[in-house]
Amino acid sequence: MEKPQINPQYEGEAEVLEDSGCSLLLHNDDVHTFDYVIKSLVDICRITNEQAEQCAILVHCHGKCTIKHGSYETLLPMHTALLDKQLTSEIIQ
Repeated sequence: MEKPQINPQYEGEAEVLEDSGCSLLLHNDDVHTFDYVIKSLVDICRITNEQAEQCAILVHCHGKCTIKHGSYETLLPMHTALLDKQLTSEIIQ
């Protein structure tokens, strides 16, 4: 059996994924409407409306949902902006 070739163009991708090991989570609350949460996620996290709707449903059903993955430095401004909108979020590693 022939040994698979590694494309040098993609060699460093695993390292990039390892460096961005944090997740931004959104937690459920009984205060905000679906529309408010969806609009906030689209505006702050730069995800599509469809992704934001899915996240809002997951948060409602499961109590929390991972919104984004990335480095702590990338996620911190989003986390802070969500908190400013009175939405409960956290960054986990």
